Amino acid sequence: MSRKKRKPKIEYRYYRMPDGRKVFALLGEKWVQHYGRNIDFLHFHNYMEIGYCYEGSGTLTLGKRDYRFEGGEFSVIPQNYPHTTNSDDDTVSRWEYLFVDAEAILRSVGGGTSPMRTERIIRRLNLKAQFLKEKDYPELGRQVRRILDVMRGREEFYEEEATGLLTAFFSGIARNNQEDDKREESGMEESKFSAMITHVLEYISEHYGEPIKVKELANICHISETHFRRIFSSYMNMSPLEYINQVRIRMACEHLKRTDESVADIALKCGFSTNSTFNRNFRQFMGVTPMEWRKRPENYERQLLKFEVHSEEGW
Repeated sequence: MSRKKRKPKIEYRYYRMPDGRKVFALLGEKWVQHYGRNIDFLHFHNYMEIGYCYEGSGTLTLGKRDYRFEGGEFSVIPQNYPHTTNSDDDTVSRWEYLFVDAEAILRSVGGGTSPMRTERIIRRLNLKAQFLKEKDYPELGRQVRRILDVMRGREEFYEEEATGLLTAFFSGIARNNQEDDKREESGMEESKFSAMITHVLEYISEHYGEPIKVKELANICHISETHFRRIFSSYMNMSPLEYINQVRIRMACEHLKRTDESVADIALKCGFSTNSTFNRNFRQFMGVTPMEWRKRPENYERQLLKFEVHSEEGW
């Protein structure tokens, strides 16, 4: 008898950007490891991820596509884009990562660049994830390694230097990510859906404290509610409502940790109309009640990294 195929799930891995910064790096021996051990689901982040693979072998999954990695390669993954890395059995791989607030960097250094050109670069960056070999894109590969080295060295004004290097890197990635007539139809559909979903996720992050109806999100995308639900669930492996509640619970954790506001006030501020709905959703995600969680905030970051939501039936 064949084993029933497990439903896919997705994990939201949240990183806090250090105050006043637009980039931080994950460097060193900690990231020499066997990637993907006992993990068979995708995840996504609240910032753009730029990864460089120095050595090792395995599979990098970007959305629904798998790529073999063997070292000397790098990835550029927009925020909220599902992905994962899996090393080959009995091997270790060496990666290092940058997490970047790309839009903040580009808008802050716009200077003489017209806002329309800045927005065009941002749109290009968010069209799709990229996985590139340095031998094919030597300048872009060198730029990634240089930025990692600057962040590692932490010399005076290193953040300003890294920001400048990232701006040049984004321009090259945007040129490489342009739409053209030769792109296969499925790729065009994926890019269109990626841009659509990214726009919706940004809307939710800005309006999570307000009542949000799925029909409103569908209207933003200029498609029917039924079609929107299907696209969102296919892309995110969770329903729109599950994602909205996930964002609201994450923001509630922020308030519980950093303020003395009452649980009732936090629930209302984070978009929950009743305490019972808030408490039920909070326990579903965090495993304890808001009051219990507030008494042990040392688990904050670890708990946020454990957001897991099963997909809807059929995906």
